[in-house]
Amino acid sequence: MNIKIQKSKIVNPNSVIQITGSKSESNRLLILKALYPELQIENLSNSDDTKLMRSALYNLSDVNDVNHAGTAMRFLTAYFSIQKNREVIITGSPRMKERPIKILVEALHDLGAQIDYLEKKGFPPLKIKGGELNNNKVILKANVSSQYISALLLIAPKLKNGLELSLEGEIVSMPYIKMTLELLRKIGVKTSFENNIISVEYKSKIENHKLVIESDWSSASYFYSCIALSDLNTELVLSSFKNKSLQGDAVLAEIYKEFGVETTFLKNSILLKKRKRTLSALNLDLVNSPDIAQTIVITCLGLGVACNLTGLHTLKIKETDRLLALKTEIEKLGGKVKITNHSIQLFGSEAINPNIKISTYNDHRMAMAFAPLALKTSIEIKDAKVISKSYPNYWNDLKAIGFKIT
Repeated sequence: MNIKIQKSKIVNPNSVIQITGSKSESNRLLILKALYPELQIENLSNSDDTKLMRSALYNLSDVNDVNHAGTAMRFLTAYFSIQKNREVIITGSPRMKERPIKILVEALHDLGAQIDYLEKKGFPPLKIKGGELNNNKVILKANVSSQYISALLLIAPKLKNGLELSLEGEIVSMPYIKMTLELLRKIGVKTSFENNIISVEYKSKIENHKLVIESDWSSASYFYSCIALSDLNTELVLSSFKNKSLQGDAVLAEIYKEFGVETTFLKNSILLKKRKRTLSALNLDLVNSPDIAQTIVITCLGLGVACNLTGLHTLKIKETDRLLALKTEIEKLGGKVKITNHSIQLFGSEAINPNIKISTYNDHRMAMAFAPLALKTSIEIKDAKVISKSYPNYWNDLKAIGFKIT
């Protein structure tokens, strides 16, 4: 399904966009709930990724297909490795079979897990025979994906000897590791993180706990982009967000000040308002929040602002090679882009070619990041259903604030 978005304007400033729970928090808490059934969760994400995670955890099938859901692949690999007397296969889409998982599998092997590759070594699909992991010390490269680290941390409190995890190299996406540790603490698990060594203590059961998931800041990023590309004094309210967030992408509020977007924290929501912009060029290291890189680059394109974003090497192993995909699509729009293995540079120019068809490469963030450009020119988004991976209501929410979508 392709959609066309005519050149639009935000015309319903009193709208409140209700964004569902953070996908990152939801997927972590689903693993913890499966390990500790007494845990209660509210405001769960309605994303495909979270639905796939929930389905895999609670169906008793021997084969689990996670499609494009990278988080589910990593977290479930660790989870199933400690499910005694159970043997499962985890597989996914053709792209998932190209996404490396060797570092996580080797770490689990070191702890005593029985995991075999069914096709190409180092990649899914995997055959996992669950059992008790008695080893409690492991070393892990920290510069590839924080999800490998979180996958181990989530099962750690169920390991009889706990876990001591030593991280090697530069740590990427640190806020996501801190999120995992904070969620463990919230259910009463003792953890420590000192000198690149994370320790987690064993905990057989927790007392009844209820946790309310904050809404998803990654999803909020597209509305920050909309306000940045709008007229002065345009306003929008997003809920449910809080000032002290566990999510790394909450850095949006600070970054988008540069674009003239003012964030006011209300009781349970945020008010975004467009103020005057002074920014002419942007340099950012996004090693801690790479998922918002696409949104920021497209905001810059729409405003004619040059930017140089670094710390993005993890984007090459996402749903697609996001750096290459961005370069290809931005050049169709008339922009000039240079990429390396870890950065993207956009050369400022306000001319945007109209009515361009944007390819999305099975990547939800490609579809959602490019859509706000309709505030500057008409645009077409190919395979628009791909958004359901993280934000199924996105097109309806854009319509609610004035986007002309057919």
